[in-house]
Amino acid sequence: MEKKENRRKKIKKKLLHKYRLVVLNEATFEERFSFKLNRLNVFVFSTLFAVFLIAATTILIAFTPLREYIPGYSSTALKKQAVNLSFKTDSLQQALQVNEQYLASIKKVLTGDVKTVEFNKDSVLEAVKRDTETPDLSPSRQDSILREVVSQEDKYNPLADNEALNFVLFAPAKGPISEDYDPEAKHYAVDIVTIKDSPVKATADGTVIFAGWTADTGYVIILKHVNNLISVYKHNASLSKQQGDLVKAGEVIATAGNSGELTTGPHLHFELWSNGYPINPRNFIDFE
Repeated sequence: MEKKENRRKKIKKKLLHKYRLVVLNEATFEERFSFKLNRLNVFVFSTLFAVFLIAATTILIAFTPLREYIPGYSSTALKKQAVNLSFKTDSLQQALQVNEQYLASIKKVLTGDVKTVEFNKDSVLEAVKRDTETPDLSPSRQDSILREVVSQEDKYNPLADNEALNFVLFAPAKGPISEDYDPEAKHYAVDIVTIKDSPVKATADGTVIFAGWTADTGYVIILKHVNNLISVYKHNASLSKQQGDLVKAGEVIATAGNSGELTTGPHLHFELWSNGYPINPRNFIDFE
C-alpha cells in the first residue's frame, strides 16, 4: 500500500515539476524570453493542439472546395455532368427502343410478315347497320315550345341576325369600269376610273377590319359586313377611317388616288368576298 502511495507521489511530482524553457542569443547568450512549464501543461497543450488541428482539417475537407484535390473525392461539376449524362443516356435508350420498334414494323411490312386480325363479321355488320340507320331528328313538343319562345324574344332584338332584311349594296365610287372581274387572270375585282381625291364610300354598313398602307396597292381599307361579306378598297390617296370604326352605307371612308406600285392611274380597285371566296361585284351593284 505504501509502495503504491509512493509511486503516485513520484508520478505527481514528475508531472508538476516545473521546468524553464529559455531562448538565448547564440552570440551574446542574452536571454530573449523564457517559459515556465511542466509536463502536465505540455501534455494538455499538445492534446488540445492536436484536436484543433484534426477539427480544422476535417472542416476544410468537408465544407470547402479543397476536398476536390484529395484523392477519393470527386468534384461537384463532375457529379453534375455525370447526372446530366445519365438523363441523356436514359432518353437516348427510350428513343432507340422506339426506333427499333418502328424499324421492326417496317421490316415486317416489307417482308410480308403481317399477321391477319381475326374479328367477328356479324358484330361488324351490326355496327355498320347501326351507323347507317337514320336517326330520328324530329323536334319534340318541349323543343318546339322552346324554339317558339326564343324566336319571340329575339324578334325585336337588334343584336340578332335577321336574314330577311333587305341587304342592298351601293357603288363605292362614280366612274366607268376600266377592267372587269376576271378570275382566270386572278383579277378578283373591278377597277373604277375616278377623279383623284374623289370620295370613296362604303358599299354597306360594316366594320373596318383593316386600314393601312401596302407597297403594292397603296392605302387599303377593308370592311366586314353582315352575312360574312367583305369589301376591299385599294389604291386610295388617303383614308378617313381607322381599324375598328363602324361605318354606314354611303359614308365616305377614303379618297380615290393612285397609290401603290401596281397602279396605272387614279382609280379604285374594288373587291367583294363572301365566306372567303371572291365574287363578281357586278352581280350585286349597279355601276355607271
